[in-house]
Amino acid sequence: QVQLVESGGGLVQAGGSLRHSCAASGRSVNNIAMGWFRQAPVKDREFVAAISWKIITSYADSVKGRFTISTDSAKNTVFLQMNSLKPEDTAVYYCAAGPGIFRSPGIVDYWGQGTQVTVST
Repeated sequence: QVQLVESGGGLVQAGGSLRHSCAASGRSVNNIAMGWFRQAPVKDREFVAAISWKIITSYADSVKGRFTISTDSAKNTVFLQMNSLKPEDTAVYYCAAGPGIFRSPGIVDYWGQGTQVTVST
């Protein structure tokens, strides 16, 4: 079992920045991929970014060049730096973990509690 605890999120004006973090704990944190999905009201959950235990990264086209995913040296905490935020980035952001790098929620094994990001105009 893997537990994911998120922090970060909040309210920011368009063009601003926010940083998320997600700490993984449990007996199976080695060799897992971690990342984020987001879900806006009345929309499906969509992929944002992911990083594998080999430090291979993947980004949704909508955030490429604005968001950066990284991990700490122990590889059990991941960070999502979000720059140049837009109102359409407003959503609940969910940390996710799985056995390999992912872009679909269907292959995620563990989810965080979710944190709200609101970008105002």
